[in-house]
Amino acid sequence: MEADRSKPLRILLVEDEPLVAMAIEDSLEVQNVVVVGPAGTVAEALDLIAKGGIDAALLDVTLRGERVDSVADALGAEGIPFVFTTGHGAAGLPRTHQNRPVLTKPFREVEMTDAIDRYFRGGA
Repeated sequence: MEADRSKPLRILLVEDEPLVAMAIEDSLEVQNVVVVGPAGTVAEALDLIAKGGIDAALLDVTLRGERVDSVADALGAEGIPFVFTTGHGAAGLPRTHQNRPVLTKPFREVEMTDAIDRYFRGGA
């Protein structure tokens, strides 16, 4: 199945490191993605999820020392697909979301593009 790049995706970016968030945003803009956020705190992420209109999310595991378990739970409850972005490996993932896909930091743009195509656009 070919990934559909014609429909713009609204991806919530949950990342607390400003330089990392800017680099990801730049990469997403050329992929027909509308970036929602970035959210740098759990509270900001939960607020953006509550506002709706999100197709998917890229979710850092820890934001300023706070785990994002409640954000992952909220995304899961809404049926919004997401990929964790972390340098801590699968052991650092919320227990109830250990089966979710992970992009290991630092990741390359091609890896992020592949993850978006596979998990958010239904590509093979």
